[in-house]
Parts: sequence; C-alpha cells; structure tokens
Amino acid sequence: MEQSTKTAIMVLAVVAIIAIIFLIYYVKANGNSDEKTMKCIAEKSVLYVSKTCGHCAAQKQILSEYINMFTIIDCQDNIEKCQDDGILYVPTWIISGEKYTGIKIIAELKELTGC
Repeated sequence: MEQSTKTAIMVLAVVAIIAIIFLIYYVKANGNSDEKTMKCIAEKSVLYVSKTCGHCAAQKQILSEYINMFTIIDCQDNIEKCQDDGILYVPTWIISGEKYTGIKIIAELKELTGC
C-alpha cells in the first residue's frame, strides 16, 4: 500500500472519530438529559394531558423514564381542575404561571424552566 493511501486512511479515521464524538455531544446537549436536570424541570412545571390525545402520548414518550417525576393532570379525569386552570388544549405545560401548548422537547423545557 502506498504511503499516500495510508495517510488518507488515517486522516479519514481521525475525522470519523471526531464526528462521532461531536454527534454524541450534540445528542446529549439537545435532548437527552440527566436525572438532576429532569428533576429540576419536573419541580418547576405541570403537564396537562388527555388519554385520547396523540400529541400527549408523544410528549410522555419524550419524558420517557423520567415521567414519574412530573405532575401530570389528565383533563378527562379532572375536568373541573382543567377548566379552573384555563386549559383549552392539550398537551399544555404550565411553567412559572405561563401556559405553553404543544409538544416540548427537553431542550425547550430546559430553557423555559431555567434548568
């Protein structure tokens, strides 16, 4: 094998390793969170959902293994509570007294809660 071919292979290997490291960092920074961050988000928010809401199911999947940390109010079971809180659409997040409707990714929840 020629020296230039060996050098090219080495350069490609180094670039691939750097790309993998960057990808891992990017995924962790933009979606995946540690337990401490998720606990912080959960303590500062309330999620309103409905059993028949597909978007609510997707939101719960985003919370994945940390879902039990969150206060989740089902508007089918708690109609009066949802009416009193002015919930018109689900999923709705209440964070610091503000309503945020729709699915929120972890990065958005971090920003909204200051976690």
